[in-house]
Amino acid sequence: MPLESLNTSELLGKCPVCSSPDLQARLQVQDKSVSQETFTIQQCGGCGLQFTNPRPTAAHIGRYYESDAYVSHNSKAQGIVNRVYKAARFFTVRRKVALITKLNGGQVGRLLDYGCGTGHFLARAKSAGWQVTGIEPNPRARLDAASRVGQPILDASALATLPAASFEVITLWHVLEHVHLLNETLRQLLAALKPGGRLLVAVPNPESLDAQHYRQDWAAYDVPRHLYHFVPATMQALLSRHGLRISQTVPLSLDAYYVSMLSERNLPAERGGGPLAVLKAGYRSNQYAAQHGGQYSSLLYVAERTLPAAS
Repeated sequence: MPLESLNTSELLGKCPVCSSPDLQARLQVQDKSVSQETFTIQQCGGCGLQFTNPRPTAAHIGRYYESDAYVSHNSKAQGIVNRVYKAARFFTVRRKVALITKLNGGQVGRLLDYGCGTGHFLARAKSAGWQVTGIEPNPRARLDAASRVGQPILDASALATLPAASFEVITLWHVLEHVHLLNETLRQLLAALKPGGRLLVAVPNPESLDAQHYRQDWAAYDVPRHLYHFVPATMQALLSRHGLRISQTVPLSLDAYYVSMLSERNLPAERGGGPLAVLKAGYRSNQYAAQHGGQYSSLLYVAERTLPAAS
């Protein structure tokens, strides 16, 4: 049943990245996870950013996360999809920790994970010797993460109070697409980043083949929880605005399979396929990406500061 939305949404009149008012409707996408409401994804004629518009306000977005199946906020979520997610997470958190250590010259240091969810990545990083700080807006996930990491996890409001230039690495694993105050949040994150430090941002990519295949049923649109839908060019534009240079882009190739599995569930019964359809979609997406400029289902952008952050 649709959630009551009267006076709980906001309409953006300009692009959050380039401020252009040239906004055109691109897709109508249904929230099949929680509310069953349909949302519009618009595209900016200036920089090409795609974003959910109108969208729930920050004060009311929380209700769209209220699902026991939302595994990022609930470690006890069950079902085949969540079992697959947890199995993949076992391996990916280790790869993530190895990556940040390599990027930091083979040394551990101070790590901020913004939007740390239930804390699996933070716990692994801490066990590897990193001094970790986690920020998570969801109360249930925050408590779960605190228990797992063995230290308090901060609320989102704490970001503005962090000591300046205090972290070698700041990570956002599928988080930036959820953030209402996009530019303000990036400014605050960069204020906490040490000179020479690195910002890592992982987001879905709507230019991937699986996005083109599933279109409005592509699970990584995840409206209205995903407010922005970044392609490489718009991520470059956004980070450049804040004085950042993308030093490398890392494919997250497992995401093509996981997102395809979720997307198959979004299809009408007569169109949905089984495990073979998921494997085919994921494999084809990764093959396409390898031959078309790295347009993988999800991408990790590793950014370094080159200029003062945007005012």
